Amino acid sequence: MNRKEEHPCRLAIGEALQVVSGKWAYYVISELCQGALRFNQLQRSLGDISIKSLTDTLRQLEQYQVVRREVFPTVPVTVEYSLTEKGREYSAILIEMRKWGRNGERCRTRKSGPARHVV
Repeated sequence: MNRKEEHPCRLAIGEALQVVSGKWAYYVISELCQGALRFNQLQRSLGDISIKSLTDTLRQLEQYQVVRREVFPTVPVTVEYSLTEKGREYSAILIEMRKWGRNGERCRTRKSGPARHVV
């Protein structure tokens, strides 16, 4: 029996984790959860990201079918990025990860000092 047969969910979880494996992927998905954005709007909202890093991240997320790139025939050309249905489903996973992380933060806080309310 090979490893994939021993752990049938390993491949699926690995694929889900691959989506946010890049440094900026999580942040791009988080911004696009708020709605569609143009490239420059996305770059400004992310702060320190380079044009190359943002371009590479968006291309990768397009390949995973998490982000949709829509070109509008205007002068100059307008390009807008938004989450696909798959991307919106993935955002639900990120929300659950956030909840899990908050729980872990409360646990660490209790060990190191008085409990704090984490928002």
